[in-house]
Amino acid sequence: MFSDRQDGWVPGKYNDKLFDNDAKKDVYNAWDPSKPRSSNNFNPFETYKGNTPDASGIYPGEPRYKDPQRGAASFAIMMAERAEAEQRAANPKAGDAPGAPGCKNEK
Repeated sequence: MFSDRQDGWVPGKYNDKLFDNDAKKDVYNAWDPSKPRSSNNFNPFETYKGNTPDASGIYPGEPRYKDPQRGAASFAIMMAERAEAEQRAANPKAGDAPGAPGCKNEK
């Protein structure tokens, strides 16, 4: 992935694109908790201080945070997403634990 930034930071795959539940599942499926967290290796469903990350894994209040383009919302969609979230929580990825390199950790 190319970057025109001098500091080498590369935005996430869905930066400036629709970051709906399907996009989040794509990012989650590619996420490896044993590798360092980056804009292309993060858990899009992980919350930090009550917030979820943008399409590059950045949380509100952090440098480079950008409001993601969100998908449609309805009660039925939210209930389906809730069921998926419960399934994910019951079956976490191997290595998904506090302190893992791919997780958001307090500094």
